[in-house]
Amino acid sequence: MCEECYSDENRITPLLNPLDCLENHTQYICGTCGRCICIEHDPNRGLQRWKFPFKSLEIAKYYLRTADYTTKGSCGIYEIENSKGRVSYKIFAGNEDLHLFLKKNKDKKCKQMTPVFNVGEYKEYPHAEIRKLTSDEIKQYMSER
Repeated sequence: MCEECYSDENRITPLLNPLDCLENHTQYICGTCGRCICIEHDPNRGLQRWKFPFKSLEIAKYYLRTADYTTKGSCGIYEIENSKGRVSYKIFAGNEDLHLFLKKNKDKKCKQMTPVFNVGEYKEYPHAEIRKLTSDEIKQYMSER
């Protein structure tokens, strides 16, 4: 597992519409393995990919580094269950954010109330970059997938 971005697969992301994401969104470029992770911030709604629910813990791990970097802290992945028993995984900066989410979403619960995954302490990495890729970098990245 990459110490910086927590993935074993350095070209796994973006998962959905990878070419569109690489061409149009700002990326967190892992300074250790070179993996690109969408860190685009929607200025209208204030949303970033890491704030959405994920179908699996593994997919949530792919986006955890962008949450850590954005908050400058060690975030955690929590298992959330809705009233119909459907499980998803969400990243929160901490228990306070989890409690606020649960208060607003009465149909959801978190049985453990602790992260199912986090990395401990937040760490900065000097070679990480936050920027849009050039067309040559996109071609190279896509060819390595």
